[in-house]
Amino acid sequence: MTPPVALGRLNHIGVATPSIRRSVETYRTLLGATAIGEPFDLPAQGVRVCFVDAPNTQIELIEPCDAASPIAGFLKKNPAGGQHHVCFEVPDIDVAVADLTAKGATVLGKPRIGAHGTPIVFVHPRDTGGMLVELMETPKAH
Repeated sequence: MTPPVALGRLNHIGVATPSIRRSVETYRTLLGATAIGEPFDLPAQGVRVCFVDAPNTQIELIEPCDAASPIAGFLKKNPAGGQHHVCFEVPDIDVAVADLTAKGATVLGKPRIGAHGTPIVFVHPRDTGGMLVELMETPKAH
């Protein structure tokens, strides 16, 4: 029997944006964010990301690198951008995938390395009340 998923802390909220630069400026000037990382590319996922630290979590700003990026498709439907996903930590990504699959959930793809350098997967929104959920293996530094 597969052990059940053990939902961990909210790691971040993913926000799709047509421009990380403009979004960073908004978080800085409108919301007073001061801890903002440098943007970096994730070529395997077709995106550029930047993390904005909040006291209890992070905002992951996600910009498409090209028209083939899944975020480009999201922005076609939502030109101004918006909430794309929520990310929860799990102790073991393989255990989580096995448990979710056994329960009939649709896991999108196989685990891959995400922006925090740990394995991630996404769970289809139809299985999670309409919201795209990312599961991320808890970083070893925690």
